[in-house]
Amino acid sequence: MLVLLRHPIFRKLYAAQVVSLLGTGLATVALGLLAFDLAGPKAGTVLGTALAIKMIAYVGVAPIAQALLGKISAKRVLIALDIVRAGIALLLPFVTEIWHVYTLIFLLQSASAAFTPTFQALIPEILPDEGDYTRALSLSRLTYDLEHLISPMLAAALLAVISFHWLFAGTVIGFVLSAAFVQSTPLLARKTQPVAQAFWVRVFNGTRIYLATPRLRGLLSLNLAAAAGSAMILVNTIVITRSLYGFNAQSVGIALAAFGAGSMIAALALPRLLDKTGDRTPMIGGAILLAATMFAGAVLFGTLPNFNVFLALWAIAGLGYSAILTPAGRLLRRSSHSAERPALFAAQFALSHACWLFTYPLAGWVGAAFGIPAAFLVLGLIASAAIVLSFKLWPHKTAGDLMHTHANLPSDHPHLQGAHKQTDGFRHAHTFVIDDLHHHWPTHG
Repeated sequence: MLVLLRHPIFRKLYAAQVVSLLGTGLATVALGLLAFDLAGPKAGTVLGTALAIKMIAYVGVAPIAQALLGKISAKRVLIALDIVRAGIALLLPFVTEIWHVYTLIFLLQSASAAFTPTFQALIPEILPDEGDYTRALSLSRLTYDLEHLISPMLAAALLAVISFHWLFAGTVIGFVLSAAFVQSTPLLARKTQPVAQAFWVRVFNGTRIYLATPRLRGLLSLNLAAAAGSAMILVNTIVITRSLYGFNAQSVGIALAAFGAGSMIAALALPRLLDKTGDRTPMIGGAILLAATMFAGAVLFGTLPNFNVFLALWAIAGLGYSAILTPAGRLLRRSSHSAERPALFAAQFALSHACWLFTYPLAGWVGAAFGIPAAFLVLGLIASAAIVLSFKLWPHKTAGDLMHTHANLPSDHPHLQGAHKQTDGFRHAHTFVIDDLHHHWPTHG
């Protein structure tokens, strides 16, 4: 996997990702402390609202940003957005009102909603080999999980010698370094559609392709399963460790580290597994594993299980979570031409975060109103329904050459070379993606 770092362009983009994530991780810690400084005991409400604002920005801004910025060089877009994010982070230490936090969080996360899909869509362009791209996805998953461990430790070390306000300076440095790495990277111009499209057509183009592609409709249902399981972990870990077990704050980090360890194990194992099985089986298998941990939790927390059992449950959930999300980029890459890829990644970004926008508050509300076992059960049922839906939406045969008929293209159209004339049009087979010539998925061979 690390052999990918010999690739000069990928190495610089990966370095940009690492420093950006570390900066974001420091900001996460600093925001929690800032919220407590401003709101005291109501800091949880402030952070919950900030999280909701983040999700709203992700869902609403990503497709619009791609439509607005799609014709501009990806390199310029990434550098500009890093500078914007650095500027916003620079203002955070000076806020004095809670509404200032909400405003700056919306602006910061809006910039991230434009940055992340643009960045993700670049990787399959510079790593055209599917094996290399799969390993890049696993390396990215490992990086996210490691950041969740390293950033809090780094923040703790820094807080021993500086005020939490200075952590935002680390965020600024992370974004500036990210921009510098992107600036030093030779990136080709984006491939764009030759035909001008209306603005709102461009906004919804990625979503149109996404929802018309069976394997991506299956991915959306699996996104919901992942969101159900991970919402339980991210929202209720602190409740379980502090309230049910009565442990100190360190136990929260230990529990989340167990979840991250499971995720990293899956990310390391997936490249070889995907080479043998393809994407569908491991992804649905991961969703089943994640749903099973929810039901196991509903049973185990009828009484209080041994803490090591709880950690094992979280590690297994991490395995399932990573098995769902890590291969998602392969499906997006396979389901689009280069020109439509940024819009499709933006659609995945928005739709997947819409799932979290639903499951995050649900996990907290059910746990608070009816107890932790009930939260496990409800989220397990949601994940199970999503799995059943994925089987229906994602048939086995969606890759390779698919036979289909063109009824409305003229006989001399270049796309019809080698096609066979039938009574209902021209018939041929090729690797199928939804585009301007193929609006609907073929329903039969």
